[in-house]
Amino acid sequence: MMQRSAVIVVADKTSLKRPFIFANAVHMALCFFMLTMTVAWHRDLLQTGKLVSNVSVVIMYVMEIGCLLLSVLGVFGACTGKRWCLILYATGMAAASQTIIVRTALSYQDIYEKRVVREETKLLSMMPLSGTSKANRTLLYSIQQEFECCGLIEGYKDWGSSIPPSCNCQYPGKCIRLRGSATLGAPKNQYVYQEPCLPIYVSELKLAFSLAMGIQFGSGVFWVVLLVMSIKLMGQIKRKQEFMALLQSNRYVPGAF
Repeated sequence: MMQRSAVIVVADKTSLKRPFIFANAVHMALCFFMLTMTVAWHRDLLQTGKLVSNVSVVIMYVMEIGCLLLSVLGVFGACTGKRWCLILYATGMAAASQTIIVRTALSYQDIYEKRVVREETKLLSMMPLSGTSKANRTLLYSIQQEFECCGLIEGYKDWGSSIPPSCNCQYPGKCIRLRGSATLGAPKNQYVYQEPCLPIYVSELKLAFSLAMGIQFGSGVFWVVLLVMSIKLMGQIKRKQEFMALLQSNRYVPGAF
C-alpha cells in the first residue's frame, strides 16, 4: 500500500492540472475585461447615436462570451477529470485560434493601409477648414485638443482668420506666436499649436491599428498554448485513469507507468 500511494503522489506532482487552471483563470479575467469594455463601448455608441455595423458588434460579443465559457468548461474538465469537457474545450480553442490568426494575417493589409488612407482622405476632404461643416468642426476641435495640434496641413494657417480656441497653446515647446498680419483677422500675439494635426493623427492611427492587430495575434497564440496544454492534460488524465484501474484490479506491475 505504501508503494502504491507514493506512486500516485508523484503522478499528481507532474500533472499539468494546476498550470492549466491558472492559465485559464488569467484567460477568463482577460475575456471578462474585454467583454466589459465592449459593453461600455457599445453603450457609448448607442447614447451618442453613432452608427456601427451590427455584425461587428455581434461577432465581438460571441467571441468574448464564447471564449469565457470555453475557459469555464476547461477548468471544470480539469478539476473533475472529465475528458469530454477537455475535448470540447480543445475543439473550441482550435477553431478560435485558427480563425483569429488567419483573419489577422489576411486583414492586416486592409486595416493598416486602406482604413488609414480612408481616414486621411476623410480629413483632407474638410479643407478649407474655414468653410467646413459644424460636425466636421466639432471633430477637428476634439482632435486638436487631444493631440495638441492645430489645422491639418499648414497648421494654424488652415483656419484662416477663424482660429478656434482648441488651437490655443499653453506649452512653450509646442507653441508659435502670431505676429503682425501673418493671419489676417486673428488676434495678434496669440499663442497656438505649431504642429499640424494630420501627420500626428495618421501616425497615432497606424499605431492603434498595429496594436490592435498585435493583440489579436497574441490572443491567437495564447489560445494555441491553451490548446496544447489541454491535449497534454487529456493524455495525463487518460494515463492516470488507466493506472488507477490497474491498481483496483490488482494487476499493477511496478515500472509499467
